[in-house]
Amino acid sequence: MAPASDIAELIDDLAHEQEDLQALCARLDEHEWLTPTPARGWDVRDTIAHLADTDEIAIDTIDDGPRSLNRFVTLLASSKDVTLWGVLRGRRRPGTEVMTWWERTSALERDRLRGLQTSRIPWGIGMGRPAFVTARLMETWAHGLDVRTAVGAPTVDTDRLRHVAFLATRALPYAFSFAGRAVPAAPLRVELDLPSGAQWTHGPADAPDRITGPVGEYCRVFVQRLPVADASGLVATGAGAVEALDVARAFL
Repeated sequence: MAPASDIAELIDDLAHEQEDLQALCARLDEHEWLTPTPARGWDVRDTIAHLADTDEIAIDTIDDGPRSLNRFVTLLASSKDVTLWGVLRGRRRPGTEVMTWWERTSALERDRLRGLQTSRIPWGIGMGRPAFVTARLMETWAHGLDVRTAVGAPTVDTDRLRHVAFLATRALPYAFSFAGRAVPAAPLRVELDLPSGAQWTHGPADAPDRITGPVGEYCRVFVQRLPVADASGLVATGAGAVEALDVARAFL
């Protein structure tokens, strides 16, 4: 279990990620809410509705445990159905109301996470609290990229991306499995430059296979917002590193 101080810092970083995007959305007019994003078929309102709905599901999961997810399994056929359901809920409201919805659910979600007594949350096959918080941060950041692209707002990377990089790197076994490939036997070293000038690292220092470069590009590749061929700052050394970027996937 992560120390309480680490959890508090992680939840604070989630709050900053959510509030940064909310500050942008608060300035949107009624037409900008309906601007298409790079996510096929989704506009800005759909994106924020999805975040609000999944935060609401997260709250229900924390409060009710497996019973909450069982309701969705009973009512809906797949995770895609759950996602669509949230988007459709948003399409019944104007963008400003969707924004109010997300502000409420995100604040309540953080409150629940801060007061959580158990170390695991029954999300999917089960997640530890740090991983769960990081997943919510990652999703907020990734969808925030879509919103900013849609409305022409600049994206400023922060050191919060170290959390996304950690989750993405830990998800590599899943990414290889999803791609139908075996995980390379050789260990992997990841060395990423953070916006502050600090460096985030993971894996043995003497690993023959390594990925180096800016954390922003690495994280964008893993949330599939940047084709690896366009990640000019990333350098993959060794066959395993090349494969890791080829299968990169940080979400189900």
